[in-house]
Amino acid sequence: MSSATAFSPKQVVLGFITALNDRSSQDWVQYLAPDVIDHNKIIFGEDEAPGAAIEGFRQQLAAFSTEHPDDGFRAEQLIAEGDEVVARLRVRGVHTGHHPRMPEPTGRRCDVEQIWIFTVRAGRIAEIRAVSDRLGMFLQLGWDWPSED
Repeated sequence: MSSATAFSPKQVVLGFITALNDRSSQDWVQYLAPDVIDHNKIIFGEDEAPGAAIEGFRQQLAAFSTEHPDDGFRAEQLIAEGDEVVARLRVRGVHTGHHPRMPEPTGRRCDVEQIWIFTVRAGRIAEIRAVSDRLGMFLQLGWDWPSED
């Protein structure tokens, strides 16, 4: 992705999802603005600071392997209007690495639906809002639901 090349917001999001699935590179980072705002936190404990989503994505990718061809982030539906793109995703993987919510890998498979709303500015993802089936994820992985300590 070149900053000199103009991509539609939908193309930026599709490129980001494709790059997330390429576990051999870190190309997905170039699709995110350095100060990207993650309104719903991709991962538990993510900092509130702009740009913290980048580390959140790194941790999430490190925690889940994609052993099966259907694993990873799959766009089931994309709807774009102006600089916003809504993506309905199916996210699958196996918990094989450290995760801040559950440090010990469970080796269990997870398959959940998520809806992300991306705001794209200047050819990069500037904001992310997401809703995911966290309860389903926790149940599939055998994780304890967080308490209000």
